[in-house]
Amino acid sequence: MEYSHNISMIRTISLITFCFLNLSLFAQNIEQKIEQVEQQLTDLEKKQQQLIHEIEDYKLQILRRELKKNGLPKLESSEKLIEHSAMSLVYSEEHEQAKWVAHIIMPDVTTGNAARSNDFREDPKVSTGTAIEQDYFLTNTLEDGTIEYDGFGYDRGHLAPSADFRWSTKALSESYYYSNMSPQRPEFNREGWGELEGMMRGYMYHNPGAKLYVVTGPVLEEGLPPIERSINKPSIPKHYFKVALDLENEKAIGFVMPNQRLAYPIETFAKSIDEIEELTGIDFFHNLPDAIESKLEKLADPSPWMHQSSVGDVLPLYAPGLPKNHFNTIQAKRWKNRDKKVTVCGTVVHAKKSKKGNTMLYLDKGIADPVFIVFIREEDMRNFSMNLLEDLNGETVAVTEKIGKIGETPTMFIKNEKQLLLFHDTQ
Repeated sequence: MEYSHNISMIRTISLITFCFLNLSLFAQNIEQKIEQVEQQLTDLEKKQQQLIHEIEDYKLQILRRELKKNGLPKLESSEKLIEHSAMSLVYSEEHEQAKWVAHIIMPDVTTGNAARSNDFREDPKVSTGTAIEQDYFLTNTLEDGTIEYDGFGYDRGHLAPSADFRWSTKALSESYYYSNMSPQRPEFNREGWGELEGMMRGYMYHNPGAKLYVVTGPVLEEGLPPIERSINKPSIPKHYFKVALDLENEKAIGFVMPNQRLAYPIETFAKSIDEIEELTGIDFFHNLPDAIESKLEKLADPSPWMHQSSVGDVLPLYAPGLPKNHFNTIQAKRWKNRDKKVTVCGTVVHAKKSKKGNTMLYLDKGIADPVFIVFIREEDMRNFSMNLLEDLNGETVAVTEKIGKIGETPTMFIKNEKQLLLFHDTQ
């Protein structure tokens, strides 16, 4: 009996051992399968990256071909064309910066997500050498390892902006060559200039599939001051230009902006390409058929390039043309909260009534980006014989009162129609 019991136990143990071994083998097989699948995923990811780079290279080839065909200015006999993956330029050794940089904003800019590389470096293709970091600031490593910056007061301003190339890591990185940098005042580079660059990319969102040919540069002239503490003495431009051309939709525009904080909206600085050619002496888009070039380079209307919410906005009135002691909506900022009555002139581009019955008139720019508001409380509406919401739309008015604010927007709170006159009635 005891012998039979032992045999039974041995069989049970054997069965358990067998099952355990099988389970171990099964687990090992599963682990091997997982490793195999993970390796396949790794191989697929590598293959995907390889294919992405191949597609990027093909797109860059197309871009360079299109840029050479339609987008380059005419070279002078002494100039050498520097070609990179997605931009071409002519370098001015005298001023230690590009005379112009040409590139194309591709439709891919709306979906690209390459991050800023910030790998500023010399351009190896400029045989005479380019500006360097020490032309813009000095660094000093302290004992604790932190870096102290000694700036010269100017940003390394991109001519062809890096964000225009965010669909290509290679092109984006090359945009950080010092051949693509120019000394810009921080308040210009980070505000008005950046806004203009954003306007160009915004145009791409509203015109799907378009290719935008862009040429950008400083207005180089004799007598420009250099950055005094720099090594290579890059010149400090007084103005910058940008011209843009959409062949498919037959639109073109140019801008010339001063190297300083802009006092007026960027559309104020719009010009035709013809005007910028006269200013700079550069023959843009010279490879186009003469009839097309002549037609497009005369265009100067900024409205097709503005954000849709800004359509209907108008330029501020020309300040020197206003009567004495009258100011436009940009100048009005100076009088905010100064406890003095002034007269501000502008065009009513939008009018609305609030839930509380108050009326607001927006001068020159609408509700999306207001520059000046005229505010009439509900209880004061009886002092106005006109229908403020209908009769003043598109009219140029002169409004007199102290200037307060709503948020940060300069605002006049008026009580009667003697304070609100049609502009032609004041002359």
